[in-house]
Amino acid sequence: MADPRPAGGTLRLILGDQLHPHAPHRPHPLLADLDPARDRVWMAEADEEARHVWSHKARIALFLAAMRHFAATLREAGVPLDYHRLGRYPTLGAALADTLARQGGCIARVAVLEPGDRRVLSALAAACRQAGVALEVRPDPHFFCTGDDFSAWAGDKPQLRMEFFYRWMRRRHGVLMTAGGTPAGERWNFDGDNREAFPPEGPGPLPPVPRFAPDGTTREVLDEVAAAFADHPGDLEGFAWPVTPAQARALLERFIADRLPHFGRYQDAMWQGEPVLWHSLLAAALNLKLLDPREVVAAAETAWREGRVPLTAAEGFIRQILGWREFVRGMYMRESHRRGDPGFAHSNHLGAERPLPAWFWTGQTQANCLAQTIRQTLELGYAHHIQRLMVTGNFALLAGLSPRAVADWYLAAYVDAVAWVEEPNTLGMALFALGPVMTSKPYCASGAYLKRMSNYCAGCRYRPDQAHGPRACPFTALYWHFLDRNEDRLGGNPRLALAYRNLARRSPEERAALRAAGEAMLARLDDL
Repeated sequence: MADPRPAGGTLRLILGDQLHPHAPHRPHPLLADLDPARDRVWMAEADEEARHVWSHKARIALFLAAMRHFAATLREAGVPLDYHRLGRYPTLGAALADTLARQGGCIARVAVLEPGDRRVLSALAAACRQAGVALEVRPDPHFFCTGDDFSAWAGDKPQLRMEFFYRWMRRRHGVLMTAGGTPAGERWNFDGDNREAFPPEGPGPLPPVPRFAPDGTTREVLDEVAAAFADHPGDLEGFAWPVTPAQARALLERFIADRLPHFGRYQDAMWQGEPVLWHSLLAAALNLKLLDPREVVAAAETAWREGRVPLTAAEGFIRQILGWREFVRGMYMRESHRRGDPGFAHSNHLGAERPLPAWFWTGQTQANCLAQTIRQTLELGYAHHIQRLMVTGNFALLAGLSPRAVADWYLAAYVDAVAWVEEPNTLGMALFALGPVMTSKPYCASGAYLKRMSNYCAGCRYRPDQAHGPRACPFTALYWHFLDRNEDRLGGNPRLALAYRNLARRSPEERAALRAAGEAMLARLDDL
């Protein structure tokens, strides 16, 4: 049957992580100028988005459930929508190419908000080129900082630091600022106050974790994912993530009331059996665009100004949203463009090449901190930022694991994972694979850090104070080996000066013993 629409319309592509709330008074940013008589909205579920990395079942389910709820909102609003469900097309590019081939006479152009994954953008651009249809890529207004804004701030600086970007953003948006233009509390950050470990008895009573019971749409998705991706890691038991803007806002409200007051002080602490602690769980909703970061920042600042949370907590949390989140997105856009494909995705400043140990997919290791963090990740699709950076990330850095393999694991394992977030965090921050462009030094630490910030060591066969011997902690042994083998690259780094002075104080015999212990550890990574 011929398409009844007149020629010259725009096909508007909404991707699975572009689910900005849509309402008549505040339409989705791609639909503000929609002409229902000529244009259509297009969404597709494609197998490749779950399989290009071995995605956690809960990650797949979260994206699909949120997409289908969003599609239902569009239909209820009378928006003309072409929605392609899982199983019809292997890739987004194939889905778009087929649509353009069948409806090309009605489509003058394709419009999309800037994708957060260069792989996806390349596929969509290729499909449009093949069909001879123009692709219009529009800025995504979800973010505080546009790509052009970030480029203007970055200029020709050889090194970019989040702290200075964060101060610039605070001034630019008037967040946590006084009427006189100075930072609230006369300090830009309260990092020094926000690094406490829990007392020996632990975190004490914690508020219940908000849960959102799956409705019929979500249950249908869970059944489909369980059947279609049965061999993928993770499980769907207890899936309770927010999949609508209303649920995301409810999660924000509960965080501000229940967890934000203690978040700052203990944001770096870890405790066995307590995956959430005082963290927000908002990253997934933010990264799917169910929640506007302006609303999140405003809620935290208002809670402080009304005296409901301390400034240290509000600032520490706002720094994650207004500072780090916007910074890593800017870095992804800048560095992926500057280094090109596949240069950025395969960055490897330290020349690390070892494959992931098999227990990254099972958690079956005797190193308790790794076992607890990985098992939690495989169960929930979640670990908080210090578990990601200082447990799995720190180990991967010290062991010299392949940055690309580690980045793929992070993209696969976490429900909130999208490329623009995970790749800069993994390559640039955790693994120093971009070099000193994004961080001034590698985030490397021995077992002493884990003992100080968690109770993992109490239940471990390894001893954090031992660098060699049968009970040597992998983190401690590999920490010294990492410094030793990378001395030519890192020895002149001023922020590692103390670590290298400590290494230099060792006798030749002790350095040889440390080197041998590290080599032995690396030779048996699969058996740790």
